[in-house]
Amino acid sequence: MSGFACVGRKVHKIDAFDKVTGRAVYGHDLRIPGMLHGRILRSAHAHARIAEIDARPALGVPGVHAVITAADAKTGNIGFLQDHPVLKGDRVRSFRDEVAAVAASSEEAAEEACSRIIVKYEPLPAVFDPFEAMAPGAPQLHDSAPANIIKFGYDFNEGDADKALESSAFTAEGTFRTHYVTHCCMETCFALAVFGRGGSLTFHSSTQIPYLMQNTLSRVTGVPAWKIRIRQPVIGGAFGSKLDVYPYEIIAILLAQRTGRPVKITYTREEEFRCTPTRQPMVIRMSAGCDREGKLTARKAEAVLDNGAYTSWGITTPHIMLTGISSLYKVPNVSFKAFSVYTNNAYASAFRGYGNPQGTFANEQLIDELALKAGIDPVEFRLRNANTPGSVTPQRFRITTCGLSECIRKAAERIGFGGPKAANEGVGIACMFHVGGGGRVYKSDGCGVIAKLDDFGRLSLMTGATEIGTGSDTAMAMIGAECLGLPLDAVSVINDDTDVGPWDVGIHASRMTFIGGNAVIMACEDIKDQLREHAAPMIGSDPKNLEFRDSKIIDCMNPDRNIEISRVVRAVHFREKGRMIVGKGFYDPPNEFQGKDFRGNVSSTYAFAAHAVRVRVDPSTGKIAVLKFVAAHDVGRAINPLGLEGQVHGAIAQGLGFALSEQLVYDKGRLLNDNFTDYKMLLARDMPAEIEIHFIETDDPEGPFGAKGVSEAGIIPIPAAVANAVADAVGIRIRTLPMTPENVHSALKAAGKAT
Repeated sequence: MSGFACVGRKVHKIDAFDKVTGRAVYGHDLRIPGMLHGRILRSAHAHARIAEIDARPALGVPGVHAVITAADAKTGNIGFLQDHPVLKGDRVRSFRDEVAAVAASSEEAAEEACSRIIVKYEPLPAVFDPFEAMAPGAPQLHDSAPANIIKFGYDFNEGDADKALESSAFTAEGTFRTHYVTHCCMETCFALAVFGRGGSLTFHSSTQIPYLMQNTLSRVTGVPAWKIRIRQPVIGGAFGSKLDVYPYEIIAILLAQRTGRPVKITYTREEEFRCTPTRQPMVIRMSAGCDREGKLTARKAEAVLDNGAYTSWGITTPHIMLTGISSLYKVPNVSFKAFSVYTNNAYASAFRGYGNPQGTFANEQLIDELALKAGIDPVEFRLRNANTPGSVTPQRFRITTCGLSECIRKAAERIGFGGPKAANEGVGIACMFHVGGGGRVYKSDGCGVIAKLDDFGRLSLMTGATEIGTGSDTAMAMIGAECLGLPLDAVSVINDDTDVGPWDVGIHASRMTFIGGNAVIMACEDIKDQLREHAAPMIGSDPKNLEFRDSKIIDCMNPDRNIEISRVVRAVHFREKGRMIVGKGFYDPPNEFQGKDFRGNVSSTYAFAAHAVRVRVDPSTGKIAVLKFVAAHDVGRAINPLGLEGQVHGAIAQGLGFALSEQLVYDKGRLLNDNFTDYKMLLARDMPAEIEIHFIETDDPEGPFGAKGVSEAGIIPIPAAVANAVADAVGIRIRTLPMTPENVHSALKAAGKAT
């Protein structure tokens, strides 16, 4: 990009070579001398009391070093509400519940030992539907939740939505249902616990929250937090699935304590499907209104969420769901309520988009319905209501830069809105609103960076900013290279060890490039101040005139006066009473922690996008073919356009899978499709023949070189855009996900449109 040497160029990820050559070391690759393998025995019932556990037969298996149950391991509970015992001693509430665990010299021995543990259960009535769970007489799963409704709820009101809907010229309403899907990370879960000198714990993990994990592990296990070191190998995907601490991780530590040996637990692919948390299914009842000119007047939503048996981050998905409902477009009156309900199903956690895709699925379909009733083109309707710079939303979000209108126009133009369509072919559009400058869900939203220059002008960035495949390492390296005028291959990022990197709150909310990038700039500015101080007398210049480019420090008023950065670094430390050139930065953005009223500027800037699709629906089968996909995103500034394209391409594949085919199928709490044969992810051949990605650059003043966060944004509008295109193609509304051929054909048949 003009004006920058590195920022704005398309570059390959800095970890690409190691990954494509197989040199990258993942958790499954780790081997420690003396290491044992852990396996977990899980519940045979969705809901039951545990009458007796006899672990003695397992101890007779050759190679078994330890068997533990809840009676052997006294730990604290885990989860958002700390309602989740690590090992279940008196009661199981789902099929995935951990009842006992084994450490053995091989995975086969551990598996055999688990199969020999005898558990006697007393089955209890179970409940698998959240509405049934709230009904009188339903089995109560936790003492803290009468009627199984979790006290942590959501009730937001701005203005008077009911009154505004009554007086609206046009209204639309509907009930929308979303479903269970899972993250499908290429790498299955693993944990490796190693105790060392003085009871210190080194814990190898693919967690997204290494520094927060230290505190949780300490609270639950009793190991002092200052003795816990988190090491992160290369992480093979997360998408929010590793934002919490889970029982298998604590169990690995308990087994290592018991045996005095390193213990590793790795999930099989089937275990990954059955035992990791999911995207939270919801039933959303929503209504919206507008005046005769098509200006939105009100939006009202009520959601019931299947929380599952225990509470992880799924309990907070309505928080982000609310942001799109309250703040996508200008709407003065908003009402929102959400109830999370315990069931004997799998429990839910964070998943890319974090509730926003579910809410937007309902929100953006009602926008199309309102436009139809008002007789206004759906693109024009969105433009009339689009967010603009300087506006304040009902949740008190302060919009700074905003390219929503440009995104809408670009997506509509490139998909061919208003143009010719073949029979059973339709076009649809949907927009999104999401945090783009961090999201203060904790007291801190900060990230630290320590920057070090060596004798040869190489920059090392030490940070706690976790890389889970999003390309944040590459973006941070590019920002460091840009700041100091270095080539990209002279910058490395070190972020795999809590003993080395400074603190970071974790990777979530599309925050890493924005917040980590700003911390890099701060650390590099610190270095530049030090270099200017020493370089100025060396070349006879005023420090104020010195700039950095081509690995040199150059006098901008007299370019003949210049010196290599490496030479200055050596001159500073390679002498009597020398010093190191090390910079530091800690960036905590100017956003706000929201209180119980859900008001406050939770992000420093906001991301906007519009997605448009062209589909063809086969009325004889219900199959939806996505012919063309256009994504237009307000990215602030593209640090690495190639990396951004990869993020959006991946989001399109993931979002279309969510919309069309992916679904965890449960029968009374038991998962039926725990493999990639029966869980229908889209293949390359299923993707649209044409995909266009357009970046609208709004140069956000708070972002590093103007950048905003993007990674989550790409998935949010996809199901709604597809549903709108289907309605345009065949005149029916699909309000239940996934839009499989069976579901679509049933809807067509009910409407008398199937052939």
